[in-house]
Parts: sequence; C-alpha cells; structure tokens
Amino acid sequence: MRRPAQSVVQGLRADDRGDPSFEGICAEHDAYVEALGSAGLEVAMLPPLEDFPDSVFVEDPALVFPEGAILLRPGAPSRVPEADELAPVLGELFDRVLELPSPGFADGGDVLVTPQGVIIGLSARTDRAGAEGLADCLAQLGRNSRIVETPPGVLHLKSACSLLDDETILCTSALARSGIFEGFAQIVTAEGEDAAANALRVNDRLIVGSGFPRTAERLGPLGIELVALETSEIGKIDAGLSCMSLRWWDPAQAGRSG
Repeated sequence: MRRPAQSVVQGLRADDRGDPSFEGICAEHDAYVEALGSAGLEVAMLPPLEDFPDSVFVEDPALVFPEGAILLRPGAPSRVPEADELAPVLGELFDRVLELPSPGFADGGDVLVTPQGVIIGLSARTDRAGAEGLADCLAQLGRNSRIVETPPGVLHLKSACSLLDDETILCTSALARSGIFEGFAQIVTAEGEDAAANALRVNDRLIVGSGFPRTAERLGPLGIELVALETSEIGKIDAGLSCMSLRWWDPAQAGRSG
C-alpha cells in the first residue's frame, strides 16, 4: 500500500462529484489498512508521492502473484510513471518482475483473477494491444487469461465486479447481461448501488462499501463475514476497495509463520 499524498484530492475522476477532503481520504485509508490487518494480512506501507495524486491506488500500475509481478502501463498518461516508482520495491519482493511490452496500455483495475483464469477487461484505460501484451506476461507466469469487452461507461472491469468465492461473482446488472461471466454464479448489485460491485474478499472476510445496504442483504446468504467500510471520499476520485492495495500469497512467509 501507499500513503495518500496531499495531492490526492486532485486525483483523476470520470464524473465530478465534488472534491474529496484529504482528511476524509486518510480516515478511509486508515480504516482499510486496519481491515486488511484484521483479516490476516501483513501490510507494507510505501511513502506518499506528491507528484502523483493517484499513486495511492497501487493496483493500477502493477499486478502481483506468488509467481512474480508485472509492471503495467496505466492508460491515464499522468499515471504512467507510477510503475517506475513501484519497480524497485517489487524487485526486492519478487524474484521475477515482468514489464508490459510496447505498444499498448493496461490498468490493474481491469484485471480480475479467478480460479478458472485471469479475466482482462478492455476499457478506456486498457486497450487491445495492452491486454494482449498482458496475456503474454501472464502466460510467462504460468497463468491463462482471456480478454473481454466491458460495457460502455465502465471505468475499470473491477469497478463493476469482484470475486466472492471460487464460483461466485458480484457484479452490476450491465456486466451480468454482457455474458462475460458464463459458468459463474452471479449476485447482481441492487438498483442504484452499482459501486457496491467493487468489494474485496480477504481470507474469510468480505470488505464492502458501507453505503450499499440492499446489496449487503443480497450477500448475506453466502455466509461470509462482511466488513463495511466508508468509501464516500475515495469514491469521489473514482476509487474503490480493491485499488488501494496489491495483495498476494507468499508461500515462503506462510512457511515461516506456520
């Protein structure tokens, strides 16, 4: 994770819902850190980068897996250098770090990892060349993938969906109708609560936005412990729960702790 910079209030946004407050973003970020730690994760925090307002969203410029990391090329020009800032850190953590080949761009927010393979969504931030280059990188790590079209108006694939368990996906009605999740059980967000689709499963808990009570009711039958977090301030800069961290299973760490 990376601490929010003061400049975070100038972060990119597709829809203008007013400026967030720095204090509000920090409070939501702190609660997120606590939720990850409570769910059993070890959190490593990077310092803020004032020159890059969106750098708190570390999931877009890189992907991480137990097999290695992939440095991406974000689709927003102002965010491209963020991958360079992450490169030294990932080089220390992973034996293998790949780079997205040129041309093309891809954001981590357009990548959904499932037990059946990695789904790469085309969007305003991930183009065909970038998606195909990413598929090649994933193959080098031993992972299969498929490229899908996201419906118009979807900023990132994971803005509109999240993996709940090995067989179930939470998604918006537009994404459900698209047919890209054939073979999965689907829980559709309640009307007017599309932003609830960006949830985050961590071990035996599901972190969800607190402003979506009707969608939370639909998740109840899964029997997963729900952890509701406030996301109103980060939501003003098009952010959700998945984009503020890079998460992976480290077999070496697990072996030392177990």
